[in-house]
Amino acid sequence: MKIKSVRARVFEWKGKTVPPQGNFCSNAMDMLYAPQETMSTFRFHGWTVVEIETDTGVVGLGNVALAPRIAKAIVDQYLAPLVIGQDPWDYEYLSQRMYRATHAWGRKGVGMAAISAVDLAIWDILGKSVGKPVFKLLGGRTKEKIPCYYSKLYRTDLKAMQAEAKTFLDQGFRAFKMRFGYGPKHGQQGVVENLKSVEAVREVIGYDNDLMLECYMGWNVEYAKRILPKLERFEPRWLEEPVIADDIDGYAELNALTSIPISGGEHEFTLYGFKQLLDRKAVSVVQYDTNRVGGITMAHKINALCEAYSVPVIPHAGQMHNYHLTMSTLASPMSEYFPMFDVEVGNELFYYIFDGEPVAKDGFLDLDDNVPGLGLTLKTQYLNQFDIIE
Repeated sequence: MKIKSVRARVFEWKGKTVPPQGNFCSNAMDMLYAPQETMSTFRFHGWTVVEIETDTGVVGLGNVALAPRIAKAIVDQYLAPLVIGQDPWDYEYLSQRMYRATHAWGRKGVGMAAISAVDLAIWDILGKSVGKPVFKLLGGRTKEKIPCYYSKLYRTDLKAMQAEAKTFLDQGFRAFKMRFGYGPKHGQQGVVENLKSVEAVREVIGYDNDLMLECYMGWNVEYAKRILPKLERFEPRWLEEPVIADDIDGYAELNALTSIPISGGEHEFTLYGFKQLLDRKAVSVVQYDTNRVGGITMAHKINALCEAYSVPVIPHAGQMHNYHLTMSTLASPMSEYFPMFDVEVGNELFYYIFDGEPVAKDGFLDLDDNVPGLGLTLKTQYLNQFDIIE
């Protein structure tokens, strides 16, 4: 079996979007003066879909959400020539070939994300070619079902946040992640507002359920040190991305400072980067995304690394490529989960492009032993809501 062709297409959403309310999620742009709401630079309303076909007729699907037009150009111009004509079962060789051939400019960010899309499609081919789901190729089922946490809970009106949390509590979820809406530029008033939001959610879900807190890189070390002692009484399971991804020293300082585990890794991209985080004790929870770190080939190695450091892995955003890794390793105790809802930030587009994503029931989701590959197909229902760039 040889790879015959690589096709990358950008799906740009032109349908209805929900404009986020002010202060619905702190983020890295909050530290700067900005005339518009700051989450605009972190919304992504496009997605790159990679289809790889073999000479036996098997087609694998991969995907990448970061900078989709640039990712498509990288796949077309740099990565496709490296894998066409090759045996997809030589996935380690192909992973190293793509990583090393683009090393001068592609080690972080969209370069690794583009490699991820190709690697995902290759693993989809492998599973389909032998009639097995990808998680079976990675070691098989380590859990009867995957526990998952409800992850929408952006900062809105507090009554609305409480109603949202209550809705999904009633559906059986026992873990929830909420976003902070305020950071350093909002001063003490923002501190008070952040504490109010945590208190409001805890009031609904109680203390016998997990609560996670997300900053999305919107704080700095000084602000985090000021607010962390005040958050400890709410017993959060973790505090996510308090500072920008490159501030490893800041992560390490905060992780040593507080009883609240500090999490991160959504914006880290290589095995070496995660080793640095672990060696520095910078994070107590790792949150890579398989479609950013180099695909399944690289993510599988990161899982083994984290297991050796006894640091849990809970991948970013849910989604099928992450669920296969979570199912197949003891390093991952649970998954993030978004239900399908109106397009807002951009993660939602996954569910408008692909069919096959499992739906959580009573706070758990499962993968089918009998569906080969990643278990995804392209959805046709919403095609007229996208501009598709070949």
